[in-house]
Amino acid sequence: MGRDEAAPELTHFRDGLPRMVDVSGKASTLRTATAEGWVRLPPEARAALEAGTNPKGDPLTVARLAGLAGSKRTADLVLLCHPIPVTGADVQVTLEEEGVRVRATVHTTAPTGVEMEALTAVTVAALNVYDMLKAASKAIEVTGIRLLAKTGGKSGDYRAPDPAGV
Repeated sequence: MGRDEAAPELTHFRDGLPRMVDVSGKASTLRTATAEGWVRLPPEARAALEAGTNPKGDPLTVARLAGLAGSKRTADLVLLCHPIPVTGADVQVTLEEEGVRVRATVHTTAPTGVEMEALTAVTVAALNVYDMLKAASKAIEVTGIRLLAKTGGKSGDYRAPDPAGV
């Protein structure tokens, strides 16, 4: 950027210091967000999951509950995220050929969106799958966490492109 060009106004910084954006003037509207992520399992971790021999219990059920709790605790973890009322959340944790798929949809009626809540739900759920299966393998990989869709708010709706190009 040249010296004559004005620096863009940063929404989360003022005078070089971090701040929480004031959303009090924004309308509370229905907003939703859906995110997904994957937990790639090496053969020994997948075998323990499929056989039900994991000494810690059922990783998928624990991960689902953890994701629900994570959606409600996002503002405690993401520093400049507003604490908002999560009016509904659904976390699906399923074993598929590619590994464990985690998908979360979060709803609110608030003046700001729930993308971070959906992404946090997925991340926390995936980390719980890892934690529950790490005795079987440390080579478990958490990957592919991304926003799939959002609705509502000033920026409008969003749908992620299909990575397969379909």
